[in-house]
Amino acid sequence: MTTFIDLKPRINEEALQELLSYSMFPDPEQIEAAFTSYREDPAWELYGLEQEGTVVAMIGFTEEDGRVLHIRHLVVHPEFRRIGYGRGVILELLEARKPSALRAETDEEAVDFYRGNGFSVVSLGEPYPGVERFACTYDAE
Repeated sequence: MTTFIDLKPRINEEALQELLSYSMFPDPEQIEAAFTSYREDPAWELYGLEQEGTVVAMIGFTEEDGRVLHIRHLVVHPEFRRIGYGRGVILELLEARKPSALRAETDEEAVDFYRGNGFSVVSLGEPYPGVERFACTYDAE
């Protein structure tokens, strides 16, 4: 059985930090800044899917005006990828929070995941040379 749980109280667990770091550019300062935001900023929320004691997927987000949730991080444990947990954590978030929309910014590696899950995708161009970014929006209403 898989359970949707609040992971913010557990942000200091090494296994959760390692999993969350997979969703970020491998820059130690950026990773530590994200952990600090989850630890200290009440606006930064972190939920996940736990199965038999293992967190298999995590979604971190902030809420913007109009019940729009901005996905900051979305990650699935490497051993559990491509079997629906990414989609599952999004569906659980939609059910639990009833947002008007979900928004995310991503790269070429993950854009097809968002597109395949009903998000509209718009290119933001190349903010860094050779790195195209995308704005992804899911209208939940």
